[in-house]
Amino acid sequence: MLTRLLRERLRPYARPLLLVVGLQLVGTMASLYLPSLNADIIDTGIARGDTGYILTAGGWMLLVTLVQVLCSVAAVFYGARTAMGFGRDVRAAVFDRVGEFSAREVNRFGAPSLITRSTNDVQQVQMLVLTSCTMLVAAPIMCVGGVVMALREDVALSWLVAVCVPVLVVAIGLVIVRMVPRFRLMQVRIDAVNRILREQITGVRVVRAFVREPREIERFGAANTDLTDVAVSAGRLQALIFPIVMLVLNVSSVAVLWFGAERIDAGQMQIGALTAFLQYLLQILMAVMMATFMAIMIPRAAVCADRIVEVLDTEPSVRPPAAPVAPARRDGLVEFDGAGFRYPGAAAPVLSGVTFTARPGETTAVIGSTGAGKTTLVSMVPRLFDATDGAVRVDGVDVREQDPEVLWRRIGWVPQRPFLFSGTVASNLRMGDADATDEELWSALEIAQAADFVREMPDGLDSRIEQGGTNVSGGQRQRLAIARALVRRPAVYVFDDSFSALDLATDARLRAALGPVTAEATVIVVAQRVSTIAGAHKIVVLEDGEVVGIGRHEELLAGCPTYREIVESQMEVSV
Repeated sequence: MLTRLLRERLRPYARPLLLVVGLQLVGTMASLYLPSLNADIIDTGIARGDTGYILTAGGWMLLVTLVQVLCSVAAVFYGARTAMGFGRDVRAAVFDRVGEFSAREVNRFGAPSLITRSTNDVQQVQMLVLTSCTMLVAAPIMCVGGVVMALREDVALSWLVAVCVPVLVVAIGLVIVRMVPRFRLMQVRIDAVNRILREQITGVRVVRAFVREPREIERFGAANTDLTDVAVSAGRLQALIFPIVMLVLNVSSVAVLWFGAERIDAGQMQIGALTAFLQYLLQILMAVMMATFMAIMIPRAAVCADRIVEVLDTEPSVRPPAAPVAPARRDGLVEFDGAGFRYPGAAAPVLSGVTFTARPGETTAVIGSTGAGKTTLVSMVPRLFDATDGAVRVDGVDVREQDPEVLWRRIGWVPQRPFLFSGTVASNLRMGDADATDEELWSALEIAQAADFVREMPDGLDSRIEQGGTNVSGGQRQRLAIARALVRRPAVYVFDDSFSALDLATDARLRAALGPVTAEATVIVVAQRVSTIAGAHKIVVLEDGEVVGIGRHEELLAGCPTYREIVESQMEVSV
């Protein structure tokens, strides 16, 4: 997966990569030429006392060093730009794909894992690209070039190269093989830490209300310890690599000096050649060490690439049609025709055989016990889920055959858990209609019974809203979410238990204000309180994912035992 990801995402950067390779080639060749010049200075200049030759060769060394430095700096510059661009593109690709996911795919991966994959995982692969541009390209050039130059200096000592390099590769390879599973486990442990931390931050009020701080500290501590143990285990193995490298380097240096001294004593080798050979051997081993450093990063980057590609390869279950069908009518008629939904691998469906029609100018309510499938049912209207059986039609056309953008513009959605984005009151409301005027925003706030508390905020419509709306109450969030839907003025309103956080008086005023605005629209309301839906034109009663009653309040009281039980239970609670 790593190779595939790099091949696909680095294709637009072919020219910068070729430039990096060229610069590294020139820089490495310059680096390999320096020991040879140094040997000539020793054997020719110093041995003969030729100062002019020493100055001339020294000048060439300075020039070659300047070329090597300039090429190395330029290679790092273009390599860094390429790596950063690669990271940007992969993050954007992951973000775009996650944006296409339906609730089913989001639930499958989980929000903490998706966050880790688009941040930490991308960063690991990005670092691999960066180090590849600076190290991996130079390492083979230096290794091959070093071998050639070492043989040029003295063939008889070449057996040291044939012994030292394989020893270093095998020793480090054994360490890396043991590191790979630890890196894979480390990413899973990071997901766990992110999940627990996210839960604790989001549910901090619940934790404090039930005095569960010690338990949550213990739970986070356990996850943190698990991550630390894996990281320490991988770190210990990684720490072995550099002592191994230094041991091989030092033993190799001693061997070169030992056997080279004998050849010098026998008159078979010059001192400068021995010095150059030693430098070339060290360069070869350093190249192997650089390749080894890359080998340390590759396993973890490979694990991260697998997780990234898994997201990119996951096809959303809700896909736009190849040939969208435009409805002939635009009044917002919603039809459920034997609609059902089943999660993959589930033993039983969430919904089955749901059939009813929500007409324009009418309010259709959906009620049932917890887990009856109410939210899943209304989520099929804007295609947050796609029906696995039957069909859901809006304006006579199956929602799966319509252009999602066109469909969504005709639906005003107020979710069960209203979410506000960081910004201002106005920016949140204008998500319903980016071109809405301030007057239209205030009108929507008046209808949603939110105008009073917005006026009391320091800057009115420009007042700051924190992420998730944490600086306003639950009821205020619900009213702002309702106002956001009203700003759109859609043909279909879907209120998914959107009045639960409101007191009865505010609920009544809001429903009364909604009447004239939604008079010609299709209104679908999911509710827990019977008082909220008693005046609906049609009430759909769900039980265990099936429709057990459809009718008005009085009709259901007389003919639907499930609805009657719900009403009686709420009357007992109110008493």
